[in-house]
Amino acid sequence: MTIWIAFIGFVLAMLALDLGVFNRKAHVVSIREAFAWTGFWIALALAFNIGIYYFYEHNWLGIGTEIGHELSGKQAALQFFTGYVVEKSLSLDNIFVIALIFAYFKIPGMHQHRVLFYGILGALVMRGVMIALGAVLIRSFDWIVYVFGALLLLTAVKMLVQRHDNLQPDKNPLVKLARKVYPVSSELDGNRFFTHTDGRRAVTPLFLTLVMIESSDVLFAVDSIPAIFAITHDVFLIFTSNVFAVLGLRSLYFALAATIDKFRYLKMGLVFLLAYVGVKMILSHHHPIPTLVSLSIIGGILGVSIVASIVAANRDTAKLLSPLKDDLEELATLTYDRAKRIVIVLFGTTLLMIGILMLILPGPGMLAIIGGLAVLATQLFWARRMLRRSKSEVDQIGRKIGIELPEDDAAESRCKKNKDDKTPDDWKE
Repeated sequence: MTIWIAFIGFVLAMLALDLGVFNRKAHVVSIREAFAWTGFWIALALAFNIGIYYFYEHNWLGIGTEIGHELSGKQAALQFFTGYVVEKSLSLDNIFVIALIFAYFKIPGMHQHRVLFYGILGALVMRGVMIALGAVLIRSFDWIVYVFGALLLLTAVKMLVQRHDNLQPDKNPLVKLARKVYPVSSELDGNRFFTHTDGRRAVTPLFLTLVMIESSDVLFAVDSIPAIFAITHDVFLIFTSNVFAVLGLRSLYFALAATIDKFRYLKMGLVFLLAYVGVKMILSHHHPIPTLVSLSIIGGILGVSIVASIVAANRDTAKLLSPLKDDLEELATLTYDRAKRIVIVLFGTTLLMIGILMLILPGPGMLAIIGGLAVLATQLFWARRMLRRSKSEVDQIGRKIGIELPEDDAAESRCKKNKDDKTPDDWKE
């Protein structure tokens, strides 16, 4: 119990210093200041990660015995770091929504820090409750991991096709409740959440903005909390990694809000991340994937999406000047055919990833790899080429042992037709 009180006290002290000392006066947070604070929160999380190693290695204050699970220092540190990376990555999608909420209510930059500060306080409380509830469910029902895994896969599909620009604050239940309880002022009153209008107490647009941010965080927590349960079941590691990810969200918003539109493939990376974590959770009872393998895959997914975004941005200079709304308008024009194509690619890649993992873990890995390539071959040329190579190798092995495998003429004709239909631009891709 002492460690819980000490950690929560430390977090409250850091928040008090943030708002009461360093950001006591309302001001527009500069990019330089935002990156400095982002670096500080990341460094603090990494320092805490080192502390996690020693606390679990030596069982200080009952950690690893009375509190949390019995883990070695290396296992605990690795699980904390992986959970922190997952939660930090998923919080990036929240930046899109926060930016749109501020734009909708026309909140000046100098007042945004105050709203995010109190939004984070509420998020910490809500996530603490949800983590406790998730821990109880997992301890009580073994099958709940399949529900969490399916929820993450559905979330991946939802993230793939959802439109962030479809905000409707007037239909938000909490906003409706606030309007019923209090009249709403049409103008801001400095950085106040409450004011007086015609002699009556009223809420300002700043308060409605806070309500919207809190409600959006609840929806994001529904996605992110099951994700970290796929990494570890240790409640202390889950809570602390969530706290450090949320603490850095405010500064990360100011650092990336103006440039997040340049990372065009980051959203796709988050989709694959959620899909992988969902598959990992579903397989956890039968084929548990080591944390180090998960960390490598998650880091690879994020790294590829970021590098691809940078390369694409360099090749398309006009995109560098586009505001955030251009990406949102592009999402709004997502057609059924494009959505279907992306879902097929997502499913095929997930199946391919499972097959690769099964080369290390128990399971028919080669069969899953060929299945994943077969799914991807319906949309991607490189997958068709790899599938033909794989089939050729299988045919050679079959001939060596005296088995003649039948040709799939229909599949070959489809591949040839798709190849012939490719345009020069498609071949470059």
